[in-house]
Amino acid sequence: MMTYVGPMKRTLIWGTTWGTGMVLTAIGIKNAPDGKLRDGNGLMLIKRGSSGKWVYRYSIYGRRPEMGLGSWPDVTLSDARKARDVWAAELRQGRDPISVRQGQKEIATAAANQADPTFAELVTVVFEARKATLRGDGTRGRWRSPLDRHIIPSIGRKPISKITARDVQDALSPIWRTKHPTAIKAYQRTHIVFSKAKLMGYDCDPFTVEAAKEFLGVVDHQPEHIPATRWQDIPDLYTRLQTGGDVAQCLRFIILTLVRSDAARGASLREIEDNVWTVPADRVKGTRSQVQEFRVPLSAEALSIVAQQSEIHGSLLFTGPRGKPVTSRGLEKHLDGLKETGRPHGFRTSFRTWVQDTHACDYDVAETILDHRIHSAVVRSYARSDLLDRRQLVMDAWARFVTGQTTANVVQLCG
Repeated sequence: MMTYVGPMKRTLIWGTTWGTGMVLTAIGIKNAPDGKLRDGNGLMLIKRGSSGKWVYRYSIYGRRPEMGLGSWPDVTLSDARKARDVWAAELRQGRDPISVRQGQKEIATAAANQADPTFAELVTVVFEARKATLRGDGTRGRWRSPLDRHIIPSIGRKPISKITARDVQDALSPIWRTKHPTAIKAYQRTHIVFSKAKLMGYDCDPFTVEAAKEFLGVVDHQPEHIPATRWQDIPDLYTRLQTGGDVAQCLRFIILTLVRSDAARGASLREIEDNVWTVPADRVKGTRSQVQEFRVPLSAEALSIVAQQSEIHGSLLFTGPRGKPVTSRGLEKHLDGLKETGRPHGFRTSFRTWVQDTHACDYDVAETILDHRIHSAVVRSYARSDLLDRRQLVMDAWARFVTGQTTANVVQLCG
């Protein structure tokens, strides 16, 4: 039986009867619509798109607290049940699970706050303090990854007070020239760890890391740009994407809307009202504290793709073989099959160059279409318009060009 808690507060749940509640299944969760999916005995998954949050709801002292148990699918149904059972056991002993967990965290923090913790221990402390500001609690951007792979194996076991500039230099030198962007991330995050450790009163100095950078020397690194299709070739590519199922249609949708891959692959009918698609904040690029939902005006061509795909699949527009959104790798493989070297993210460059060469619109409109932050924070605090009406004109003109209805020589639409 399928049940779902949606905007109309209907009580819908996936599963079969289990004790006094209901039981979810892994397949049921994947196929369930967005909403609150209840498993019974207080366990609930709040699902949104391809991700969700596990919650344990219980009663104590006349209250009904909700305790987070982690993100789905990183935390599986089985793991969530085990966690629920652990905290349910605490509840049966008359203890508040949230208070118990907070006490455990305080004990762990106290253990880390020893007189001279190791670098690895401090990485954990700093990461735990920062992850609430990171997307997906730090997993999406893999904040720890450069440290875990390149710094901790070298100096992770050393007490922070004993780490020298030479130690940091030795850890970074194998990747300083061969993987310079990764090395810079590792350097920056090592510097953050030292800075936070200094503020916590430990015997260390961030200058140790700065000195290591000086020893490593200057690298003339030329960044590699994401391959982009020439804007003059976009209409031909769009025509060649007539066939290829959901993957091809998703690529067409990206060309027309100029959003990033994550936003387009998770697009659903419920996010679209009239001719405006509102991309949820969790699929918009940026740090958790800065991102907000992004409105995208849809051209007639983009709306026709929405109508066609919704007739096939219902809400989720671009669906893979297992009912999940198409994958970013699937998009790239389809382009490879067409002998197209440009990448999905490169379509944004194609559009931006088209604007430059044809003077289709002014800077503010073009950058807002790409969801780039423009002007200073002070200016943005006053100038709050998202230029939706002006962007609609440009998106319509871009769609006419993409579909071969007009040539490249367009008039300036807004100035």
